[in-house]
Amino acid sequence: MRGKKLVFAGTPDFACPSLRALHDAGHEIALVITQPDRPRGRGCRITAPAVKIEAERLELEIIQPELLDSDGMHSRLGLLAPEAVIIVAYGQKIPPWLLALPPLGCLNVHASLLPAYRGAAPIQRAILNGATHTGVTIMQLDAGWDTGPLINQEIVDIDPLENAGSLHDRLAAAGAVLLVKALSGLASGALKPVCQDGALATIAPKIKGEETRISWRESAARLHNLVRALAPAPLAETFHGEKRLQIIRTEPRVHQDGGNSGDVIQVSPEGVFVQTGHGILLLTEVKPENGRVMTAAAYARGHRLLPGVRLK
Repeated sequence: MRGKKLVFAGTPDFACPSLRALHDAGHEIALVITQPDRPRGRGCRITAPAVKIEAERLELEIIQPELLDSDGMHSRLGLLAPEAVIIVAYGQKIPPWLLALPPLGCLNVHASLLPAYRGAAPIQRAILNGATHTGVTIMQLDAGWDTGPLINQEIVDIDPLENAGSLHDRLAAAGAVLLVKALSGLASGALKPVCQDGALATIAPKIKGEETRISWRESAARLHNLVRALAPAPLAETFHGEKRLQIIRTEPRVHQDGGNSGDVIQVSPEGVFVQTGHGILLLTEVKPENGRVMTAAAYARGHRLLPGVRLK
């Protein structure tokens, strides 16, 4: 089957494998749309989106409109007449005129098994909830948020120790492969969009700032999932005295409870053992306020984190 004429809209790292996969499969990517360069980091340095960098490497035409829903965009995309528009983590609501433009629809890669985890944080929410598997879905966008018809899906297991960063990368790679299959199957008629069952829908809203704070009254298992869900960013945090301490890696342990919630029970070369509301949580990697990432054992030695100290 010949390659299709496509417009691709995406912004962060998650979208890059899909852009590469479509290009490598021989599709004509007539235009790449991404967000404008924006200030990032402590120095507020103007930084290009990951998709822009990848599109430049592939020598594709790029535009970076502030608003997708404008007369200029409407006429330009109408003249291009793409057979499909691919939307992967673009960052703006897709206007009705664009949804109706391509014959094959606007296809989206979503990092969950829809209708589960509709929303902005499906990867983090799946880990936070202790899910043992998730997946990727290719769907046709409609006017709702992650409510469009499903084209195909793939289940992906979640390792008990992996964090949102590694799961993000695996889902992005799986989604790229699935997207190429979906486009081919949709064009040939081998795949037919299937409406979602809204009664089974769950929501995955964006992580709020207050959710990053560790409550040591929670169980070790729950806190372990919180740390995994928030790594590598924004990171779960607690306080050692008046200083913020971000937690990067942990392991739940089945040691017998031996103190009040938040109490340091033991410090060893393995790390720092902290009492929770149920069970012991072993901190193995941390980041002190204004400091570098280090092992929890090294932090304990350098900052007098001793048994009996309470994290809060």
